[in-house]
Amino acid sequence: MYCSLRWLLMSSYTLTIILLLSLVTMPPTTALKHKNLTIGTIFPMTGGWAGGKACLPAVKMALDDINKRHDVLPDYNLEMDYKDSQCMPGLGTKVLYELLYNPPTKILVLTGCSIVSTFVAEAAKMWNLVVLAYGASSPALSNRDRFPTFFRTHPSATLHNPTRVKLFQRYKWKRIATIQVSLEVFTSTIDDLERKVKEANIDIAVRQSFLTDPTNAVKNLKRQDARIIVGVFYEDMARRVFCQAYKEKLYGKKYVWFIIGWYPDNWYMAEDKSINCTVDQLKEALEGHFTTEAMILNQQPTKTLANMTSQRYKERLDSKLNVSDTSQVTGYPESPLAYDALWAVALALNKTAARLALKNLTLDEFDYNKKHITDEIYSAMDSTSFLGVSGNVAFSSEGDRIALTQIEQMINGTYHLMGYYDSVTDNLTWLDKEQWLGGKPPPDHTRFVRFLRVVPQGLFFSMSVLAFFGILAGIVCMSFNIMHKHRRLIIYSHAGVNNVMVVGCQMCLFCIFLIGMDGQFISEDIYPVVCQIRAWLLTIGFTLGYGSMFSKIWTVHRLATTRKKERKVVRKWELLAVLVCLLVIDMAILVPWQLLDPLYRHLEKFPPEEPKHTSEDIMLEPYLEHCSSKNMKIWLGIMFSYKGVLLIFGLFLAYETRSVKLKQVNDSRFVGMSIYNVVVLCVITAPITLIINSQQDATFAFMSLAIVMCSFLSMGLIFGPKIVDVLNNPHQEGMEIRALTDSLASREEEERYQRLLAENEEIKKAIAQKEDRLKDLNERVKKAQQQMLTMKKENYVSPPLTDATNNSIACTAPMKPLNNINLPLQNLNTNNMSSLQSKPDLTSANIQNGQKSGQIIVDLNTDSGLTSVPNSVLTNSPNNKTKASELDPFC
Repeated sequence: MYCSLRWLLMSSYTLTIILLLSLVTMPPTTALKHKNLTIGTIFPMTGGWAGGKACLPAVKMALDDINKRHDVLPDYNLEMDYKDSQCMPGLGTKVLYELLYNPPTKILVLTGCSIVSTFVAEAAKMWNLVVLAYGASSPALSNRDRFPTFFRTHPSATLHNPTRVKLFQRYKWKRIATIQVSLEVFTSTIDDLERKVKEANIDIAVRQSFLTDPTNAVKNLKRQDARIIVGVFYEDMARRVFCQAYKEKLYGKKYVWFIIGWYPDNWYMAEDKSINCTVDQLKEALEGHFTTEAMILNQQPTKTLANMTSQRYKERLDSKLNVSDTSQVTGYPESPLAYDALWAVALALNKTAARLALKNLTLDEFDYNKKHITDEIYSAMDSTSFLGVSGNVAFSSEGDRIALTQIEQMINGTYHLMGYYDSVTDNLTWLDKEQWLGGKPPPDHTRFVRFLRVVPQGLFFSMSVLAFFGILAGIVCMSFNIMHKHRRLIIYSHAGVNNVMVVGCQMCLFCIFLIGMDGQFISEDIYPVVCQIRAWLLTIGFTLGYGSMFSKIWTVHRLATTRKKERKVVRKWELLAVLVCLLVIDMAILVPWQLLDPLYRHLEKFPPEEPKHTSEDIMLEPYLEHCSSKNMKIWLGIMFSYKGVLLIFGLFLAYETRSVKLKQVNDSRFVGMSIYNVVVLCVITAPITLIINSQQDATFAFMSLAIVMCSFLSMGLIFGPKIVDVLNNPHQEGMEIRALTDSLASREEEERYQRLLAENEEIKKAIAQKEDRLKDLNERVKKAQQQMLTMKKENYVSPPLTDATNNSIACTAPMKPLNNINLPLQNLNTNNMSSLQSKPDLTSANIQNGQKSGQIIVDLNTDSGLTSVPNSVLTNSPNNKTKASELDPFC
């Protein structure tokens, strides 16, 4: 009996122990969890970011792990009711209403992408629901006034911005550019970045956005010299952006791109019919870019709250996904965030249940009107902190996840870890593995190197040598004048004025040195002084050089237009007076110019140029020095007008006196030729140098050559013939050099010569006419002599002449032969008189009056030598008392 009792007691004890052991080892859900809590979950299974493909399996895995734990929600079994939002805000709002209006009551909502989370979180506060997002990064969700019950395990996109700023500071980039899709999530991210870079004294120089086509935005980045570019957009838009960047050559060693890091590793290899770039082209454009992303997988081998390491988590998830390449699964990098999100919900509800128990309340009493339970859930969620597979999980006062940021760089098509950044402690852990296409970090903008355009030294020294020899030639010319000042050749050329002309040429030649002196020889402070000296020397030198020739030609013209009797000796002071007047005008312009508007150093800027002999990423910014003043155009207009009138007037005087030869100025013809040369060269050079003022080489060459040619030609024309004459006639003093003038006479003699030629032609014509008349007269005289000779031989008495009027008969005397009549004739060729000799015993009757002619007789005073006797004389009229015998001895 005792043994039986003892066995019975032993059996009862053993059964108790077995029962207790079975209770301990029994799963909690089976033994204790008898109440259900439903969580409404929204997953983007398709759409812009189909993260639900990897995040939904992770949440299911977390749900199983939590329900198996007896220390978390021991009285509750978690369930979830999930919907697909396709990452579309409209559809997301619709499924939210379906979750709310369909039982059971949802104690909390779990969401995915940012654009859906924005609408869900804004509406959920009306139902007193706490919203937790595992894939939302929009900075706008950090607004507690707008989203008072929102939390997220996915760090805000603004978490990337401190990391980006830290990298900008590391590489000393002060100028960045941004490009984004015009969505709130990305706009708020760039707004936050702009605030942070301003605090770091960094400037966002270019900010571009687009909806679906990034073509113009990328072109604007290229046009505005963007180098450090931050891009925020979804994966599909990223392919479009970098396809266009490839076309615009907005990649390579000059550029650095920063984009979002939560794309899959081979996101650019996905087939995309919306772009026309190959995978290789995208890979080329993406080479060297950086990504920033929150640490979403614990890198330490320690076990998490779920009693497993992050590596074990990946193995379990990979087995559930059952794919060979998890990088092809969208949302795979964010899946640890979804897993930890459900654990955060469980821990917050567990803490809330304990607090509600003190108030004799339970979680299953929650409905959408129980705001006090929502407040308890919110308070518990806000204080949640644990080690998850994604790292330390904790929330800021804005509900944002506090996490480390990792930086990666694409090298040869593969992402490589570069380092980590902890924004809380401002600690950057850098691995120094970055690679630069150019061997070093590129500058944040095109580096412009100021490049002063100067006159090439070869051109400057060659022109300086010519100017130096010109100055020496002037010294030789002045020495020649001094050595031969007593020769008439030098005296009549006015050696003093010629010396002034040489001094003017030397001053202009010396200006060549000053014109070529630019920034390579003198400093910025000295340059304005050189400008002033250049203006004075060139103006006065031109006046002395050209003015000396002008005064000579003016004097020659004045003497040539003066009567010979009124001409005076040319005095030296008269020539110098003209020069003084011209110098006074120069002073009247130069003095006010320097006092009122002095010259200063002006820099002309040219478009940037690429360097030809360097591989550095720089652009040359050419500058050119000019002498300028505020009213430069006005002063130049006054000066050019005055000098232009002087040149034109000198040209006119030189043309008018081109043939004048004066003893007082024996080199006037060569002075005129010099004036021709000066005028032509100045008329060509002045406008050309104004047109090509921005081309320092051509401007210097034109001005220098013009000065050299004017100076050498003027000195050569004026002094050359004199030197040649002295060399040919070294001992002849006071000679008149004919080589200095031409063979033509003065203008007066030329006019007289032309008049004599005309008169000679007229006289030749008159002589020809007289010779014809003389020939006719000789023939008639011979004929008359023959008639008289015949009459004498035959004693022929001429019959009485009958008057044609009254038929009266006149007494007619016998006629004597006229062969020896003395006829006075004028020889037209010799202007002398020649005579036809007659016999002394012959006389002639010479009767001439105004009546009608009768018998023909010789009249020595008529052109023909013949005349007729008036009939009234020869008629026996009673009224006529004159007898024929009184008229002729033969009657």
